[in-house]
Amino acid sequence: MTLRRHAQRTLAAVAIALACASCAVKPPAATAPTIVPVAQWGGTPADASRARRHTITHITLHHQGETFKPGTDVHQYLRNLQTWSRNTKGWLDIPYHYVIDLEGRTYAARDIAFAGDTNTEYDPKGHALIEVVGNFEEVEPNQAQLDAVVALMATLAAKYDVPVEHIASHRDHSDKTVCPGANLYRYVQSGYFREQVAAKLAARSTRLTGAAP
Repeated sequence: MTLRRHAQRTLAAVAIALACASCAVKPPAATAPTIVPVAQWGGTPADASRARRHTITHITLHHQGETFKPGTDVHQYLRNLQTWSRNTKGWLDIPYHYVIDLEGRTYAARDIAFAGDTNTEYDPKGHALIEVVGNFEEVEPNQAQLDAVVALMATLAAKYDVPVEHIASHRDHSDKTVCPGANLYRYVQSGYFREQVAAKLAARSTRLTGAAP
């Protein structure tokens, strides 16, 4: 190979490298989830006069803790959960603000303006509570559920200005529970949810500001 040809190839390689350096990979799109409203699954509003109002400062993940079989009527499950929460537990409403099903659909439950409830000792005031159906001591979360959790957490973090460091799970606030189950907790413990939410928030910020990634 002649010196001239070698120089030409070197210059071409440098030009390609510079062009690729300006084409950074964009973070994932920050798409807000579609949330099924309470009225659509047949629920009724809570008695606001009994509610503890709060300001969201944390996002906390729970699991159902029971087997949830494919084909289960999610609307009926939510109606049963609302009835049990009120009549048996004496709570204001379903303890969680959002419920995510096996297909990754997200359902509104307790009004986000009202503090949730828990069977353990931590005070959930200030916490946006998310339940994922299933018992994750026994089964693995599927990708649709994981994606739905990330999308919902990112939406809540953006709306209420919650830092990603305040994304955690039930067992991070109480030593009296294994919730959200070992197989879902791995994604909390590894930082997966915080990292994915941070990426979505960065994508949202880029779109809003129009800045180059």
